[in-house]
Amino acid sequence: MIRFKNVSKIYKPNTAALKNVNLRIKPGEFVSIVGQSGTGKTTLARLIIAEENVSKGSIIVGGWDITNIKQAEIPTLRRQIGVVFQDFKLLKKKTVYENVAFALEVAGAEPVKIRNIVPQALKIVNLEDKLDRFPNELSGGQQQRVVIARALVHRPKIIIADEPTGNLDSINVQEIIDLLLKINKFGTTVVLVTHNHDIVNALRKRVITLDQGQIISDQEEGKYLL
Repeated sequence: MIRFKNVSKIYKPNTAALKNVNLRIKPGEFVSIVGQSGTGKTTLARLIIAEENVSKGSIIVGGWDITNIKQAEIPTLRRQIGVVFQDFKLLKKKTVYENVAFALEVAGAEPVKIRNIVPQALKIVNLEDKLDRFPNELSGGQQQRVVIARALVHRPKIIIADEPTGNLDSINVQEIIDLLLKINKFGTTVVLVTHNHDIVNALRKRVITLDQGQIISDQEEGKYLL
């Protein structure tokens, strides 16, 4: 599903965020990418969604070589990859329904499709009773579930969750992780970028550890090493 071949990312003037990374993630896997701040975790996630370009090497996503992806092709890629951010990025003046629908509207979806898909996505995240609420009327955990619903509307093959629990308390953290596991059981590949030791150790899923831009460990049923 995702393959990095000798990937390096250099930021000017001479900062190496990733160094010669080789990585393969299979369809349907749940993988945690861990490491301390500044080790390249977020850079790796940004490369997968073509928010950054590689300096060296190649990246293949779903059989598509995105190494030199054209700007016009990026929206097509993004519809195959759902992204969940730490800081929610919800539109404050739009309701829950409108926030989720917006992801379809910008892709040119027909109104009848939007009316069909949005309630389905909200049902998956258990927010079908909150569709008329605004973000400031929701808890942090509920806002993150709206973000996940928005990420699901294109029925993506991959979910990239970049520190999705960073702003949440322990109860909401577990709700979000349980939801990502539920989505993974549908067959969706989940890549979780996190520095939360407890989450990683409880998951007992594959763990890839980055340090100074390099993979130093890749465990099938791993724990947080650093």
